[in-house]
Amino acid sequence: MMTHRVILLRSFFLLSFLLVFSFVQAKGDKLPKKKKILKTLRLTNNYFMEKWPDPGLSITTNKTRPSNIWTRGVYYEGLMALYKVDPQKRYYDYAVDWGEKHKWGLAGGVKTRHADNHTAGQTYIDLYLMDPKPERIRDIKQSIDYMVNSDKVDDWTWIDALQMAMPVFAKLGVIYKDNRYYEKMYQLYNASKNQIGGGLYNKQEGLWWRDKDFVPPVTSPGGKDIYWSRGNGWVVAALVKVLEIMPKDAPYREEYQKTYLEMINALVPLQREDGFWNVSLEDPTHYGGKETSGTALFAYGMAWGVNNGLLDREKYLPIITKAWNAMEKDAVHPNGFLGYLQGTGKEPKDGQPVSYTSKPDFEDYGLGCFLLAGTEIMKMK
Repeated sequence: MMTHRVILLRSFFLLSFLLVFSFVQAKGDKLPKKKKILKTLRLTNNYFMEKWPDPGLSITTNKTRPSNIWTRGVYYEGLMALYKVDPQKRYYDYAVDWGEKHKWGLAGGVKTRHADNHTAGQTYIDLYLMDPKPERIRDIKQSIDYMVNSDKVDDWTWIDALQMAMPVFAKLGVIYKDNRYYEKMYQLYNASKNQIGGGLYNKQEGLWWRDKDFVPPVTSPGGKDIYWSRGNGWVVAALVKVLEIMPKDAPYREEYQKTYLEMINALVPLQREDGFWNVSLEDPTHYGGKETSGTALFAYGMAWGVNNGLLDREKYLPIITKAWNAMEKDAVHPNGFLGYLQGTGKEPKDGQPVSYTSKPDFEDYGLGCFLLAGTEIMKMK
């Protein structure tokens, strides 16, 4: 029979163990300090800048493309966000060199209407605002003006387009104090949301089908709607950027905010236990698995919402923390390479398999998403 002393000792050791375990658990559930997050962002960005010392060099995969295409444009969005929290001159110089190597031009030329070709304009405009040399904004303004002055509104037939181009319209509206940019942006957005393919936004579920090819009756093999993670991430990013850029009294702002909140609410229960989101959001049996770009975009959108008072900190901080810690622990390689990044495509099956060691066809856009997430999370109090 155990003595009273032995029982007390065992109780003491059990209590000590539980306290230590709780501390470890709590530590794992906390965001790293800002210095540690910045260290991770520098690591991943340095990997890329060292791999691409010449920002004007063409990108060769299955074919050769100029380096001002959308994938590189998204990277520079992330780099400009990093520059704001870590103002190293080499980041600015790297971005300016990129613009100069392309003569501040767009893939497809000034008459392009393709949203992917407008992505570079986001960074061109940011650099123009830092040093207003007219050549930096010339081509992107001319291209968007062509669209503003036309009646066509059905250009954005795929949801990725919203992130690639909406922030450009919003930035030009602010610079020139011209509501025509906001009006045209809304017409193009509304066509994607409510008209193309019968409407690509499912108001009941708060999620978007990538394009008309995924609108029901099309379903996954498991009979569920196919909501592509990164595609919905692009929409979250588009709405966040537009809300951040536009004045408080800009037209249609309330609708953008309403849709943003609906999407964020829909995404919460879809987060995986490990902190990531699946490639196919609603059907984990349909190319389920960790994926960095979508997860980063959702974390970015949620952190922005908390920072701007639209989302409850107490509710969303654990979700954001879980996502960031998962990416930092499971996706970031010691040399800064990002794993679990799905290659380019339009649906869950593209760019598979997605793993820690799999290498996507383009590494740039995933890093851009990751930098957007990390820099926004750094701003959290």
